Amino acid sequence: VYMSRQSHLSTPFRKEYACDSTRRFSQGQSIKQYDLEQLRLLDDDECILVNENDEVVGKDSKKNCHSMANILAGKALHRAFSVFLFNTRGELLLQQRSSDKILFPNRWTNTCCSHPLYNEVELDNPPREDAAGVRRAAVRKLWHELGIPIGQVQESDFHYMTRIVYQAAVGEDAVWGEHEVDYILLARVDVDTQLNPNEVSDVRYVTEAQLKE
Repeated sequence: VYMSRQSHLSTPFRKEYACDSTRRFSQGQSIKQYDLEQLRLLDDDECILVNENDEVVGKDSKKNCHSMANILAGKALHRAFSVFLFNTRGELLLQQRSSDKILFPNRWTNTCCSHPLYNEVELDNPPREDAAGVRRAAVRKLWHELGIPIGQVQESDFHYMTRIVYQAAVGEDAVWGEHEVDYILLARVDVDTQLNPNEVSDVRYVTEAQLKE
């Protein structure tokens, strides 16, 4: 979770405003290269558009949902999730996002941040108290990004804490940003990882004391 401006609503809904395979994009006077696989995912993944009450209002591409122009125009709020995965020693698994990532490259963050997709498996419409679709999406992305085998983390392992409305600019350029209703999921499971280098460059476990440092 990349924190920005903050305010609070009552639980369970809180609000926090908190390679050669590249394509060139013109941004004013500069030229930016983006990884082709990441661009494919921007085009192919359909995010769930919602209002600030998390009611589904439509769908749009991941690209359009992360365009700062659309965010500033109020057209990009979508459903997302953030996983905080602890081992049985109580250490939190962090990931360093790949340099190929278009959003927040090279940043250290929590275990996994992504989106449920607009499909019958992951779309909860209306939103469900058990966040079933979001849990399914989290299992999928833990495998896709970190190579955690399907079955090591079960949907039932997640503890759904709350939701936040979160907004941030990427910072590396003025093109991309985030505006999400973000589901916070916690789990305590020992896992094996096999990193997808297009998504994650490194991982580490940290204690509470190390995280505060």
